[in-house]
Amino acid sequence: MAKNSIEVESNQNEESKLINIFSRTVDKSFRSIRKRDGRIVEFTRDKISAAIFKAAKAVGGEDRQLADELAEIVVQYLYKKLGSGIPAVEEVQDAVEKVLIDTGHAKTAKAYILYRDRRTRLRDSKSELMDVVQDILVETNRENANVSNSPSAKMLQIASAASKKYYLSRLIPDEMAQAHIEGDYHIHDLDFYGKTLTCVQIPLGRLLAEGFNNGHGFIRPPKRPASATALSAIILQSSQNDMHGGQSFAAFDRDMAPYVAGASEDEIYQAMEALIYNLNSMHSRAGAQVPFSSLNIGNETTPEARMVTKCLLLAYEKGLGRGETPIFPNIIFRLKKGINFEPQDPNYDLFKLAMRVSANRLNPTFAFMDSTFNTQYGTQVAYMGCRTRVIGNRHGAEITDGRGNLSFTTINLPRIAIKANGDLEIFFAELERLMTLAARQLYHRYRTQARLKVKDMPFLMGQGLYLDSEKLRPEDTIAPVIKHGTLSIGFIGLAEALTALTGKHHGQDLKAQRLGLEIVNFMRKAVDGFAEEYDLNYTLLATPAEGLAGRFIGMDRRRFGVISGVTDKEFYTNSFHVPVYFEISSYDKIITEGPYHEMTNAGHISYIELKSPPVDNLEAFERIIRHMAASNMGYAGINFPVDECLHCYFRGIIASECPSCGSINIRRIRRITGYLSTVDRFNDAKQAELKERLEHLF
Repeated sequence: MAKNSIEVESNQNEESKLINIFSRTVDKSFRSIRKRDGRIVEFTRDKISAAIFKAAKAVGGEDRQLADELAEIVVQYLYKKLGSGIPAVEEVQDAVEKVLIDTGHAKTAKAYILYRDRRTRLRDSKSELMDVVQDILVETNRENANVSNSPSAKMLQIASAASKKYYLSRLIPDEMAQAHIEGDYHIHDLDFYGKTLTCVQIPLGRLLAEGFNNGHGFIRPPKRPASATALSAIILQSSQNDMHGGQSFAAFDRDMAPYVAGASEDEIYQAMEALIYNLNSMHSRAGAQVPFSSLNIGNETTPEARMVTKCLLLAYEKGLGRGETPIFPNIIFRLKKGINFEPQDPNYDLFKLAMRVSANRLNPTFAFMDSTFNTQYGTQVAYMGCRTRVIGNRHGAEITDGRGNLSFTTINLPRIAIKANGDLEIFFAELERLMTLAARQLYHRYRTQARLKVKDMPFLMGQGLYLDSEKLRPEDTIAPVIKHGTLSIGFIGLAEALTALTGKHHGQDLKAQRLGLEIVNFMRKAVDGFAEEYDLNYTLLATPAEGLAGRFIGMDRRRFGVISGVTDKEFYTNSFHVPVYFEISSYDKIITEGPYHEMTNAGHISYIELKSPPVDNLEAFERIIRHMAASNMGYAGINFPVDECLHCYFRGIIASECPSCGSINIRRIRRITGYLSTVDRFNDAKQAELKERLEHLF
């Protein structure tokens, strides 16, 4: 370093004075130092010098000798203060800060403080990681209800935990990382931050027509229904191995139709049954999961496509080998006037069948192509089970096939409302600040993802599943094609935020409802602004994660205490939903939630909860679906308990033991975050939310 190279404002006279004082007073050192874990190790002055020099270099310093001299001042200061005892690491670090400031090196002191803070966070991360690994070795966590507890799943979750710590401490800028750590927002799928993308609507028709290679050789196009469905399952599995989110076919009936031409109904049915069996038994992600699969159907009117839809629904209705309800695929029946919505429409009979199957098995769910925000796209819009919707595109065709979400981050709305203490100006200012930070974080992640190469996702990109990826070579980066994907900002806990701001949520009070719509509309306008600013497909998501709702509320209860109607549960309410524990009719719930669908262009879903399967009241079931359509919803489902005895396979509402055989070995299936799962795989927040659910009366 030059004479003043640690920083320009160094006070050389003061520095010399301090050096002289300490050299006259003491000339001692230490033999040992106490580490944070209590260990006593050798004291080394050179480590102090190295830390000071590193901080100095951060602000332009180059003088190693000066760093050595300052380190000696630190040692002498400590000896004068502590005597011949054993100093602790924290005492040494405090002394470094004091000496740097007292000798006029304020900039270096600031750099050292930041360095010390980062080292502390790295150290804490390592300690926390070991605790997480210990827990995973006992049982995998249940944030994802469809992750198994197998040895391979444990290994993957240990890798996941390590990845999260790495990204937060090494890759993500501090301000963005801290917002996640402290619970201001949540970076979803953090463990995959720089490894891959979230999800995709797979162009099944092209893959089946052209064939594909998933690693060990070329798979030629199929000729019969059974081959086509078998390859469809393999495609879902192969794509999921390249991604961390769900996999979907935007128009399964359309894409499968060419391969059932000339086949008997029985042959087609057997092929669809085999597909359902495969999707509930074959595994992906090193054996940790079955493929998270969604199939969109219902809008194709050719005889072949109609037969695909009919046989798929009948096979799903029949269930698995002993009648068990299939967990996958999530079937989404797309409704559109002129195709299947009215009695005179050519596919109305398939709509009736879809309702019958849904009233027994929870699937299909229903997507509304005539909602004001979907109708302009005809039958192009398709959803995924979790609620994801991808259609608008600043950089190409506005289609669903070959596109998906890149990543999403969720805002903790209740926390902003609690901190605002009823002041809406403060609330909206903080909301804008956090959304801007989330947009920057998503852009940081986007740029990280864009550096990945085609060979890093050999099936997704190498086989051309993503729009325009067929134009790339293995060594090319994926930057040119992921511009077609979406970057989504989500939100959770609108109901609790409104309660914190007004004393009531939107299911209770029309003024609260107006404020809720104002808040979500504000978020949508902000997201549209980010799309313009970054020239990327930023969208607003009605976040699905009940597990995240448990994380947020736990942190906020510790920070703000128990607030009635806000932090007094084990979960925040899903997205814009009316709280599950609030008594409201299905009619009013649909009217209340309907307007939010249009604003959440990244995806949305609404549910109605029934006490039991509505198999004997399909007229009422249809009235609910039609009311959802009239209320401008985009995607919705009807929930009810599905309990199955694993001894005699009785299916019905089972309290504690099977009414048929007395067994207590009961499989309980519920819908959570858009997908079906068994209750035993729910985490604590999901369990709590499930127990609070009240029936919505017709």
